[in-house]
Amino acid sequence: MPTRPTGNRSAAPTSGQRTLMLALATLGFALNFWAWALISPLGTRFKDSLGLSSFQQSLLVAVPVIVGSLGRIPVGALTDRYGGRLMFPLVSAATIVPVLYLGLVGHSSLTALLIGGFFLGIGGTAFAVGVPFVNAWFPPERRGTAIGIFGAGMGGTAISALTTVNLVKSHGIAAPFVLTAIALAVYVVLAFALLRDAPNRTAPTEPLARRLGEALRLRVTWRASALYAVTFGGYVAFSVYLPTFLKTAYGLQQADAANRMAGFVLLAVLMRPVGGWLSDRTGPVQVLSWALAATAFGALLQSFTPPLAPLGTMAFLTMAAALGAGSGATFTLVARLAPAKQVGSVTGVVGAAGGLGGFVQPLTLGAVYGSYHSYAAGLLALTAIAVTAAVFTTTRVHRAVPA
Repeated sequence: MPTRPTGNRSAAPTSGQRTLMLALATLGFALNFWAWALISPLGTRFKDSLGLSSFQQSLLVAVPVIVGSLGRIPVGALTDRYGGRLMFPLVSAATIVPVLYLGLVGHSSLTALLIGGFFLGIGGTAFAVGVPFVNAWFPPERRGTAIGIFGAGMGGTAISALTTVNLVKSHGIAAPFVLTAIALAVYVVLAFALLRDAPNRTAPTEPLARRLGEALRLRVTWRASALYAVTFGGYVAFSVYLPTFLKTAYGLQQADAANRMAGFVLLAVLMRPVGGWLSDRTGPVQVLSWALAATAFGALLQSFTPPLAPLGTMAFLTMAAALGAGSGATFTLVARLAPAKQVGSVTGVVGAAGGLGGFVQPLTLGAVYGSYHSYAAGLLALTAIAVTAAVFTTTRVHRAVPA
């Protein structure tokens, strides 16, 4: 593939430079994910104030997920071409607009919320900027750990879960949105001033459509997409739908449910770099296999709606740890198998698949509960999918990974 050099190829990056770039990328990812998740903690509030059905509420929290997921495909390819130094501040600046719209004027009707949520999805594309950016800064033997640490930026959803409801109660509906917009604006300035692309990065010169086509022809793209749809898709689904699930199934108050969701998110966030670190040492196949088996166990246990203390909590925390570790392991797989100049394009497609998994699962849970007044069928489906993915990992994927 034709490429053109960017930066000083003779200057090897220092450990300090790598650490700074990883920290800035992780911060940008966390802030954009904070913005991306602003609607979810307020889902039950909007359901009550606007008289939404269970499906409408699920759609409301799922729209930013689907847009952020599909948007990763072009954004990942654009990052291959233009680099994270440009794309990080651009994505962050663009996210400020829907955040302010939702906080100031776009929360009075379902239509307005859906419009705002659609454009809020831009924040979810930051993931496809960060993976190729970080990947280029680190040598192959350290990429699993580095990308796992970057992936911990998905904890931005925990910031939203912990602060949004309380800020609305204390200062009004606009408060969390305005605060997030200010944080994003500060990051835009910081990113323009300090972010640098890796000195050995090469930018492809072929058209975007051709590069995406080449990425789609790679087996690793489809294999990693299937696995990420289960692991990260499961994480996204529970991070946006868990407050509703806990309120409906266990009768928890909104603030209590949001805090428990934050605990789920924080554990998953902590386990993502652990999954990457373990994958660097034992291999991504082993980590993924155990993570998917644990996910199946947690989903099966929760399908019986056991008492929240202790079995229900244990089921959710098991899934959180497993989904976080599995998400980290999946991108170690991408770092090992994807050509260096196509990491952004592959990441975009894989990231989109993960987000689509997160889009479908809340809608499925909402629809299942609306029909049967129980979440059991949806959780049993997740169990079956996780078991199938574990078998796929130990067979097809295992044979594709070099020893």
